[in-house]
Amino acid sequence: MKKVCVVGLGYIGLPTATILADSGYKVFGVDISKKVVDTINKGKIHIIEPELDILVKKVVERKNLKADITPTYADIFIIAVPTPFYKNGHDIPTPNIDYVIEATKSIAPYLKDGNIVILESTSPVGTTEKIEAILKEEGVDTSNIYIAHCPERVLPGKIVKEIIQNDRIIGGVNPKATKKVAEFYRSFVEGEILETNSKTAELCKLAENSFRDVNIAFANELSIICDKYGIDVWELRELANRHPRVNILYPGVGVGGHCIAVDPWFIVSDAKENARLIRTAREVNTYKTEWVIEKIKNAVLEFKIKNKRKPKIALMGLAFKPDIDDLRESPALYIAKRLNDELENIVCVEPNIPLESEIKSFDSTLKLDSLNNTINEADIVVFLVGHKEFKNLNINNKRLLDFCGVTGEKK
Repeated sequence: MKKVCVVGLGYIGLPTATILADSGYKVFGVDISKKVVDTINKGKIHIIEPELDILVKKVVERKNLKADITPTYADIFIIAVPTPFYKNGHDIPTPNIDYVIEATKSIAPYLKDGNIVILESTSPVGTTEKIEAILKEEGVDTSNIYIAHCPERVLPGKIVKEIIQNDRIIGGVNPKATKKVAEFYRSFVEGEILETNSKTAELCKLAENSFRDVNIAFANELSIICDKYGIDVWELRELANRHPRVNILYPGVGVGGHCIAVDPWFIVSDAKENARLIRTAREVNTYKTEWVIEKIKNAVLEFKIKNKRKPKIALMGLAFKPDIDDLRESPALYIAKRLNDELENIVCVEPNIPLESEIKSFDSTLKLDSLNNTINEADIVVFLVGHKEFKNLNINNKRLLDFCGVTGEKK
């Protein structure tokens, strides 16, 4: 039985490790968090993802998955650690691959001839080649080590299925590495395995999410233009999409998640002069979030002037997209925090974050309550995320602001 060491047990690393363990591999998971390691070793999970809890419990009980804070010897090493930004205050965020570098150094002492090293973390172009260079610096003879990049392309809420079913791109630092790593993925992936080189694989993932960001930016900019002219953007979108070659996306309050809101900057930061459209799309989507904040504040001011009192404001949705609990890079969460700092009487509703038996605070700042309580008590109801629970609600005598198109009054 081949052994796999997965470094990083987050939204990608843990599902990947679990599926490999369920596919007949002996898997050793590594995470810097002792709490995460202890949770997994108890057969439990620290993230919310459908079906994952059942699968983790099964593979841990069968002793096919074990976690620790340090790596061990294996046949295959998978790096699935975060790749955030440096907080340097620059207008173009700089990708931070420190976790990738540290993960690479951590596995170096355990590498031997014939091993496979895979980078699954979304990374700037050239990072996979940098892994090879770091291993050489650490004294590893990489002549018979197969190093490649295989970007994930899964949807939160469907990760367990999509890791298996989606097509995968394998980009090795050389053709031999590509072939070897592709053979490994074919052992558990049902989708097609597409072979290329490491730089192409890295840019392909960034290009996929930049394409989506550009299309969302068009919809968001169009919504702002419609507001200027007093036009219903939802009606306009429906009419325009009757053209056989037009498909305008739904506008929203910005763009969130760890991929679409982040990956375009990986291109822009290294290709500033040649990535003008990609940069503009990022700026449009960031501006849309600020525009939404101003629209809400204006509605609050209008209410104060008309009613001679401060309104109670319901913010509907905190996740970065409908029907999930993922708050990473969420524009709705950012809006809620900003308004909570600047206004009074803010209550949030997020049906994917359980309230348990009582009202609780989220992130020590935001007040959360149930859907019915919040709407009944609110003067202004603001829809930020189009969760299914928000559709077809009967809301009367409230000021409605719908930025995601879930109500009959779409403004």
